Amino acid sequence: MIKKTLYFGNPAYLSLQNKQLVVKLPEVEKNDTLPDSFKAESVKTIPVEDIGIVILDNKQITLTHGLIEVLLENNCALITCGSNRMPVGLMLPLEGNTVQSERFRYQIEASLPLKKQLWQQTIVAKIENQAAVLQELHQYETGNMLRWASKVRSGDPENIEARAAAYYWANLFPNHPEFTRKRDGVWPNALLNYGYAILRAIIARGLVGTGLLPTFGIHHHNRYNAYCLADDIMEPYRPFVDRLVYGLLASHPGEELTKELKTELLQIPFLDVKINQKRSPLMVAANTTTTSLYKCYSGESRKIVYPEFSIMDNE
Repeated sequence: MIKKTLYFGNPAYLSLQNKQLVVKLPEVEKNDTLPDSFKAESVKTIPVEDIGIVILDNKQITLTHGLIEVLLENNCALITCGSNRMPVGLMLPLEGNTVQSERFRYQIEASLPLKKQLWQQTIVAKIENQAAVLQELHQYETGNMLRWASKVRSGDPENIEARAAAYYWANLFPNHPEFTRKRDGVWPNALLNYGYAILRAIIARGLVGTGLLPTFGIHHHNRYNAYCLADDIMEPYRPFVDRLVYGLLASHPGEELTKELKTELLQIPFLDVKINQKRSPLMVAANTTTTSLYKCYSGESRKIVYPEFSIMDNE
């Protein structure tokens, strides 16, 4: 079952009752002039088991400890946003799988050649998906990108990923000629960053549910990054976010990350992708990918399964 992604951008009281997330509005609760019947009708409830991601984007949101505990027990990812209204924190459960200690061991003991091969597969999938985006949106020549993808070697020692990225970003947003892909760069970098934060949470949640440590990557190894593996595995998924962002730019003029745009980005977990020759919501596909990664660590397989991105996704 596809889990819900909840976004809270206004003051709210969030608590737990009968395994339901209870949402109350403080301006309603504190208003003594309102009848009790109106206050009762303003309360919303959502089954915790239906929730996959919660985004907290207001300093006046209160959560009870009991709610946090049950959300984490149900492998829900909690994203918190800072004063700039951008994600600054991600909370995940410590125990996401009944045999995770065994799976941790497989992951930690994975050989360097295996990790290099997995990174090769990851970069090939990413470049092929980027090429499909450019082809679909702009009918650009992408034969060069596909040739680069075919030349990626184990570990990508020539850094073909960067070569493909330079071409991709130079052509993705033709209506924004000043754009370069930088975290703190000009618009629409902020929109991309927010979308990637949601994607990162989806992948990290999938890794934890599979019984893997999001910290130990196959390529990324920044000592200050607690989600190196999530950052690795999300690479081929980024083009799905890029395509969504491109569409949002066309329908939402302006250069401000509004609540409306943030709400639009909540469809990321439900984006239609193709994986293993079948259509699937992105969040479900992420679980397929993380499961295949575990099988690579355990020796059951040598191939990590990523979603394909092609114009067929719109058929």
